[in-house]
Amino acid sequence: MYTFITVLIIIAAVLLTLLVLVQNSKGGGLAAGFASGNQVMGAPKTADFLEKATWTLIAIIVFLSIVSVGFVKGKVSKNDSKPSIQATETAAPAPEAEPQAELPLEQ
Repeated sequence: MYTFITVLIIIAAVLLTLLVLVQNSKGGGLAAGFASGNQVMGAPKTADFLEKATWTLIAIIVFLSIVSVGFVKGKVSKNDSKPSIQATETAAPAPEAEPQAELPLEQ
C-alpha cells in the first residue's frame, strides 16, 4: 500500500509540474492565446481552472504524504521501537589513562 501511495504522489507531482509550466507568471498562461472578446467557450476561465487544479494537486500531495507517514509508522512493530544496543566484543578496550605526576604549585 505504501508503494501505491508513493506512485500516486509521484504522478501528482509530475502533473503539478506540468500545470505550473503551462501557467504564465503574469496571469495569461494558456488563456492568453485564446484571449478575444467574443469567446463563448471557457477560454477566459482557463486561468481559473489551472489555478484550481494546481491547488487541488497540492492538497492531494499533502494528504497522500500524511497518509504515507501513517503507513510507515504502522509497519514499525513493538520490537523495532526499542533501540537495541549491541555489545561489540571484537572492539579493542579503551586504553587506561596513565597517572600523571603531580607538579608542585609555585607561589
